[in-house]
Amino acid sequence: QVQLVESGGGLVQAGDSLRLSCVASGRTFRIYAMGWFRQAPGKEREFVAHISRSGGITGYADSVKGRFTISRDNAKNTVYLQMNSLKPEATAVYSCAAGPFGVGLPQISAYDSWGQGTQVTVSS
Repeated sequence: QVQLVESGGGLVQAGDSLRLSCVASGRTFRIYAMGWFRQAPGKEREFVAHISRSGGITGYADSVKGRFTISRDNAKNTVYLQMNSLKPEATAVYSCAAGPFGVGLPQISAYDSWGQGTQVTVSS
């Protein structure tokens, strides 16, 4: 497992952008596929985006496709989530997750390391 710490959340207006970061501890970051998930108040955690070990393969939830971009810098042990054209329904706690497999997956159960999360609030 790895330790994960997210940052970059905040309060923004609809249409604004935010970039979330997730820094992983340890030297084995590059062997992990990474994912971003979110949980809104009163709702279950849901998949947002995933990225493969190398960064060459990504996947997105339909609700964010075309507006969010996941990327990673293995030299910095960091995965990012660029969020553009934010909508109020994006308000949630965003968490990154790591899984010991090559290609990212949308299933929550596939990941074995989770960060504490960062709050994103989008006002209308």
